[in-house]
Amino acid sequence: MNRIEPLVLAGVLLLVAAGCGGQEPVSVRATPAATRPGELTTSAPPADVGLRKSDIRWNGEGDPYNAMAELDDGRRVAMHYRRGKGLYEQHSSGPTGTWTRPRLIYGTKTEACQGIELRAFGKTVAAIADFGDYCSDGEPPMESIAAVGVRDLRTWAHHLTRSFDGWERISAGDGGNQITFKRGSSVLRWSRTGGFTK
Repeated sequence: MNRIEPLVLAGVLLLVAAGCGGQEPVSVRATPAATRPGELTTSAPPADVGLRKSDIRWNGEGDPYNAMAELDDGRRVAMHYRRGKGLYEQHSSGPTGTWTRPRLIYGTKTEACQGIELRAFGKTVAAIADFGDYCSDGEPPMESIAAVGVRDLRTWAHHLTRSFDGWERISAGDGGNQITFKRGSSVLRWSRTGGFTK
């Protein structure tokens, strides 16, 4: 059997399999360089979307309504506010990789307050964000969010504290397996094994 015949046979088998049972054919994409020769990945390619930005305008220096951090492995993670919707997250597959579709981390119709603080510790990302009914008029936040994402960043945990001025600092221990959020004497802790605890 020459080298072309196995390729033709494989193509025929894929077409037959796709036509059976009324199911959609599996999407196959090019093999990453790190995989062994001959292996195919059947996972769908990442959505080809760019980095989204907040729809809240800011005319000062910097931009408190958008934040980005880089992980040790070169991936980037970003967060932004959407008016009347809440806090969204996106991440890339590498320094120049495709961005995922925006994922809602915390949904609320109240206004975004202050800025987003976003920090990476190893393979863990931690964030602070705040919301309130009259934040644009200078009122303090009523919803303070502490959020943590780990490993592939597909799973995020968040903790809501109501009627609170918002967390001021994020620190990490144990290589990012423990995160601490602080404001004055108020402390909120997160661990990979136990989640959020006060």
